[in-house]
Amino acid sequence: MVKSSSVVSNTEYLRGQILELAEKNGFVEPHYKTILDYTINNLKSSGLGEEYYGYHNIDHLLEVPFCALLVGGSNKIPNLSQDDLKYLFISAIFHDFEPDKSTDKPNEENVLRNLQIDSILKELMLDAGVDFEVIKVLIHRTTYPWTGQLKQNAEIAIKKCFDTSKITRDRPEKQEHYMWLGWILSMIDRTASYVLGDFSKAMHVAKMNSHALAWHPDVLVQRSVTYFEEMTRNESKMHEMVLNCLPDEMQKNFKTSVQKFTELRNEELQIKNDFEDKNLKFAVKMESPKTKKTSEFANMLHSMYLELPKPLRFNETNFIDSLNDPKTILTTLRLNNENGDVVGFAKGGPLENYILRSEINDENFGKRNTVFLEPIALKMGYWGLGAGHELRQSFLMQSHTMNFNFLTSFAFRDVIERRTQSMEKAEFVFKFDPERWDYYRIEL
Repeated sequence: MVKSSSVVSNTEYLRGQILELAEKNGFVEPHYKTILDYTINNLKSSGLGEEYYGYHNIDHLLEVPFCALLVGGSNKIPNLSQDDLKYLFISAIFHDFEPDKSTDKPNEENVLRNLQIDSILKELMLDAGVDFEVIKVLIHRTTYPWTGQLKQNAEIAIKKCFDTSKITRDRPEKQEHYMWLGWILSMIDRTASYVLGDFSKAMHVAKMNSHALAWHPDVLVQRSVTYFEEMTRNESKMHEMVLNCLPDEMQKNFKTSVQKFTELRNEELQIKNDFEDKNLKFAVKMESPKTKKTSEFANMLHSMYLELPKPLRFNETNFIDSLNDPKTILTTLRLNNENGDVVGFAKGGPLENYILRSEINDENFGKRNTVFLEPIALKMGYWGLGAGHELRQSFLMQSHTMNFNFLTSFAFRDVIERRTQSMEKAEFVFKFDPERWDYYRIEL
C-alpha cells in the first residue's frame, strides 16, 4: 500500500502526493486543489470514505489520478501533450464520482449524471479550461470489460459526446486521439491499485473487489489471474506502455503480484486434486478452553485471522484475549484428523461482546440469548471444498449446546435470501448498500 505515517491517513497521504505531483507537472492553479478536495469531501460525506469496504473506495479514487500524473508526467508517451495530461488528470479524479452508488461496481452513466447536475464541479471544469464532453469520453472509455453490450453502449454515448464537442465534431483524428487517451486512463484505472504496494496490498485489493462483486472466495484467485491475463495478453502494448512509465519499484510490484497469484492458483488446483483423489480430507474440531489458551495456537489463529479483509475482523484489538473467554465458541478445520494442521476456523461469542455497525439496532442485544458468528477464516486454497459449510454447521451445533436461542452474523444478501427459504428460516435484521453485506438472524 502507499506508505503513510501512523498519524496521517492513507487518504491524506495520497492527497498530498497528488498535489505535489500536480505542481511538478505545472498544474499550480488553485482550482485543481479545489476539484480534488471537493471530490474527496463529497464522497466522505456520502459514507464512501476510508470506512467504506469496497474496491472502488476513496483510496482507489485517489490512486488513479496519482498514477495518471506519474504516467503522463514521465515524458515516455509520444504525442501526449500538456493539454492531454490535464484531461487525463481531471478525468482520473472524476472517473468514479458516484456518491449515490447502489453497487460497488461503477456505473459510468451514473458517474456522468452526477457530474452533469453538480453546478460547482461544472464551474470548476470551466475554470480549468476543459471541455466536459471530452471528459465524458475518457470516463466512458474506462467501462470494463470493454466488450459486448457494455462496449456498444459506451460507444453510442461517446459518439454523442464527439458530435456535441466543438473540439471533436467532424474531426476523426481528434476523436481517435481522445479514444486513445481514454484507453490510457482505463489501463491506469485497472493497474493503479496493484502497483502501489507489495503482494499483501494486491491480495487485499483483490479481496475487496471479490467481496464487492459478491464472488464466492473460491473464485478469487482464479478470476484475479484471468483479470491480469486479459491485460497482459489482450492489451499487451498499452499495458506495457503504461507500466513502463511508472517507477521501477511499482513495475516490480505489479509483476511480482501477477506471479504470486499464478502460483496461488496452481496451489489451489493441487489441493483440489488431492481432495478429489481422497489424498486429503477435513476434520472439524470443537476446541477446548485449554487448547485455546496456548500462545502458539493463539498466534497461529491470529495470523490466519489477519488474512481476513479488515472490515471483516471483528474485535481486532482483543482477538487473542477473546480466546480465553469461556463463552467464546471456537471450531477449527484440520487436515486429515483432529490433530492435523489447522487451515481454518469459525469463532464467535455472546452478541454483547461485539461492537457492530452503529446502524444496527438488534432487539436481542442485552438479553444474553444471541451468539454472534464472526466471518469464517480459511487459508487460501481451501475454499470451495465444503470446508466453510462444515465449520458453520459445527459452530451452530456448539451454539445450541451452550443454550443460545439465536445466532446473528453477516453474509452476502443473496446468501441470506437463500437461507430465508431453507430450514434455517433466516431473517434480515439490517441491509447495507452498496455493500449488500447484510446482518441477519436465525433461531437455533
